[in-house]
Amino acid sequence: MSYTTQKLKDISVIRTGKLDSNAAVENGIYPFFTCDPQTLRINTWAYDTEAVLLAGNNASGNYTAKYYRGKFNAYQRTYIIETADSEVLSVRFLCYAINQQLRLLKTMSSGSTTKFLTIRMLHNLDIPCPDIEVQNRIVNVLGNIDDLIENNQKQITLLEEAAQRLYKEWFVDLRFPGYEDTPIVDGVPEGWSYKPLSALFNFVRGKSYTSKELSDTSGVLMVNLKNIRAFGGYNRNAEKRFTGKYKDEQALYPGDLVMGVTDMTQERRLVGHTAIVPDLGEPMTFSMDLIKLVPLSIQKSYLYSSLYYGGYSFKISPLANGVNVLHLKPEAMMNLQMLVPTGELMDAYGKVFDPIQSRIELLQKQIDAAAESRDRLLPKLLNGEIEV
Repeated sequence: MSYTTQKLKDISVIRTGKLDSNAAVENGIYPFFTCDPQTLRINTWAYDTEAVLLAGNNASGNYTAKYYRGKFNAYQRTYIIETADSEVLSVRFLCYAINQQLRLLKTMSSGSTTKFLTIRMLHNLDIPCPDIEVQNRIVNVLGNIDDLIENNQKQITLLEEAAQRLYKEWFVDLRFPGYEDTPIVDGVPEGWSYKPLSALFNFVRGKSYTSKELSDTSGVLMVNLKNIRAFGGYNRNAEKRFTGKYKDEQALYPGDLVMGVTDMTQERRLVGHTAIVPDLGEPMTFSMDLIKLVPLSIQKSYLYSSLYYGGYSFKISPLANGVNVLHLKPEAMMNLQMLVPTGELMDAYGKVFDPIQSRIELLQKQIDAAAESRDRLLPKLLNGEIEV
């Protein structure tokens, strides 16, 4: 069976946020919804409601729609969509319905450099409207999957926080194993020393490419700037597919480190942010917006943690140049100094950190599998092909 549809303008209330995207703060108290696929954080809230948060602009037209209930804040180009009547339309159902039409919104959006969604486009969007009881049953089916995803995401957050606390305890507060018996020499524990980044790793530049070398269906996965999360970490499911040739040194393998060296949007300072490449199950390379870090006299887990938790992105990003697009010449950062502990201590740190990282990757794989299952069910539930 098929369901009747209504125009979004007739069943919802739509407004926009008020803030600039650069209002985000690291580890803020409240969610801050922008046009970034990742939900950022902020310390002030302006809205306390149940709503769909729809990105209103995007460089490629790949929009995101998120459900949230509670206190939050929003970027000025983010649409805040609420139900006009909760007895007619469930907000969570509406979020699923809008997500089902994101590809349509991409084709409708306008703009050359940046794609925009206008309020008129949204007003005329057709939304399936079965009885509220049917909406709630559909939400229960899809919501169970989303709850699993959310629980895994919460576990990932806790694990990331545990890793950050471990780094801080050992290498900032200097309460590492055996610290009681380690003398301080010239202001650092005995055996530790400051070294320039040039002594710790080499870098490999990413592959330049043309649009003709990209494909939706074939080629190797190309990790790119969108795979770098704001404030560090890896963002899955943003890879491109590359059909051209690349050098052996430009191959990526699970566990490799990549760093952003450009910022295409100026909305996020991705320059200097680093990510660990997960096991994506197939060959990979990386784009010219990134460099690969090849450790020399340093343990990989410690290098990543120092760059990520040690705040090196804030030292590296000011070294980039550009007006509309930031570019970092990697050579410019290689004289920066990093405190390096003993090899024995770095190895001990890796034995604690690496299992945490492996657990994070396993949880993320479960998230990906659950999301794939949900996305297969979504259109069949919304068009009535599967009755609930």
